[in-house]
Amino acid sequence: QVWDSFGRALYSSQPHECPVTAIAWALDGELFAVGSFNTLRLCDKTGWSYALEKPNTGSIFSISWSIDGTQLAGACGNGHVIFAHVVEQHWEWKNFQITLIKRRTMKVHNVINDAVDLLEFRDRVIKASLNYGYLVVSTSLQCYVFSTKNWNTPLIFDLKEGTVSLILQAERHFLLVDGGGLYLYSYEGRIISSPKYPGMRTDILNAQTVSLSNDTLAVKDKADEKVIFIFEALSGKPLGDGKPLTHKTEIVEIALDQKGLTNERKIAFIDKNRDLFITSVKRFGKEQKIVKIGTMVQSLAWNDTANILCGIQDSKFTVWYYPNTVYVDKDLLPKTLYEKDASEFSKNPQIVSFVGNQLTMRRADGALVHLHIPPYPAILHGHVSAARWDHGLRLCRFVKDQTLWACLAAMAVANKDMATAEIAYAAIGEIDKVQYINSIKDLPSKESRVAHMLLFSGNTQEAETLLLQAGLVYQAIQVNINLYNWERALDLAVKHRTHVDTVLAYRQKFLEDFGKKETNQRFLQYAEGLEVDWNKIKAKIEMEIAKERERAAASPAART
Repeated sequence: QVWDSFGRALYSSQPHECPVTAIAWALDGELFAVGSFNTLRLCDKTGWSYALEKPNTGSIFSISWSIDGTQLAGACGNGHVIFAHVVEQHWEWKNFQITLIKRRTMKVHNVINDAVDLLEFRDRVIKASLNYGYLVVSTSLQCYVFSTKNWNTPLIFDLKEGTVSLILQAERHFLLVDGGGLYLYSYEGRIISSPKYPGMRTDILNAQTVSLSNDTLAVKDKADEKVIFIFEALSGKPLGDGKPLTHKTEIVEIALDQKGLTNERKIAFIDKNRDLFITSVKRFGKEQKIVKIGTMVQSLAWNDTANILCGIQDSKFTVWYYPNTVYVDKDLLPKTLYEKDASEFSKNPQIVSFVGNQLTMRRADGALVHLHIPPYPAILHGHVSAARWDHGLRLCRFVKDQTLWACLAAMAVANKDMATAEIAYAAIGEIDKVQYINSIKDLPSKESRVAHMLLFSGNTQEAETLLLQAGLVYQAIQVNINLYNWERALDLAVKHRTHVDTVLAYRQKFLEDFGKKETNQRFLQYAEGLEVDWNKIKAKIEMEIAKERERAAASPAART
């Protein structure tokens, strides 16, 4: 039986013919070996069996792995010592399938043209990774970098120290983890950085606790499992203000998105309650809040070509086509999901890769399942990142899918493209939002329009700050009045010595509508001896709007 670190049962095998006499984990925790009478079995960490050998040795009483996890020795009942090597490992990416056929030989098979290449190495292969058009192989002494366009001339460099325990790839560079630390290399073999953090232990890092993107590296802390250290990839220094990301419960798995701008980089993680959260890794200024977007999530992965997130959620397979929707229009998030029944994948399936629109999953019995998702959301991401809004609209009209329209609406709001947002919201029947966007378009100045788009996304504080910086004090007061933030509206009016009577008038009207009397001492104090004259207030408001229009007209680039 196999359990995770929180005591949850992951796997339970059928009873063996003979008693199990030995069991041992490989040092990286990815494999374990089981010994029994005339039996040696190699198993994955999730329990299913890779291989079964039947040596004529009697019971295997003790198993010991080599430090690099490529071979093991077993002490047998007949007095012999048995040695075994791990071979036949597979790596797949797009049309390439690579197999470790001997300890020092790999076979590359291109399934499109059936071409086969053999890659020979001087020393035994320890770890390998195939992604983003490159194969990175580490042997006991060297690292080889092959391009999938040319298998004949690899780039080779010597390894500093220790045995590589993990290789992670991003589009522009790759990470090697060994006993000495974390090393980031370019695909030309040049070392870029070597990030360090307090209490660093590299021996326990794996693909679930380290994540790499083109500009960011995230590592889960082992000493305090609620903490994620985030580094700038090129310098190896902690990102932003240097503070790590801290969650309220222990984190199990982390993943950085792969595309988009550095200042929009997102990290998704699963905590021990199996809740899925997303947050921004940009740590300067106002911290973006950690938002929960899923429950009972077993496994997650980001797409390699667009910021699309997928996960196994309880009995459903879920794809978040545009996870950033939670920061733009939270109510829209359920409309941007793709869901499929996951019962066919059996219990505890794991996502292996998410390349293009193909997803590979491993079931609990070790079988690989391939799943295709619609290609349109990734195409839409491409149009939006290149600001081709007309192409995005054309695509949505062609596909006629509500999910795609919802994604376009959220993307348009995030990029403050109101014309597209209006069309997309109309297509999904969100009439109230269409009317609000229409009212925004009629605002005189660019600052007002941007501030109201921020309000639309729920960023009240940012909207107010923007208006105050632009000198639009009345508009900042009116925003707070509309949101019934009476105290804040009065604070701004008193501080800037303007429109105190406007705030008091709206407050009075609000209380009268509900048949209530004023009880707030501050409002009573300012209302003393002040007569509310609505004609005077309306004239002042009209004057403010006229002033804003004049300012906007004076600035030639005001209308966008």
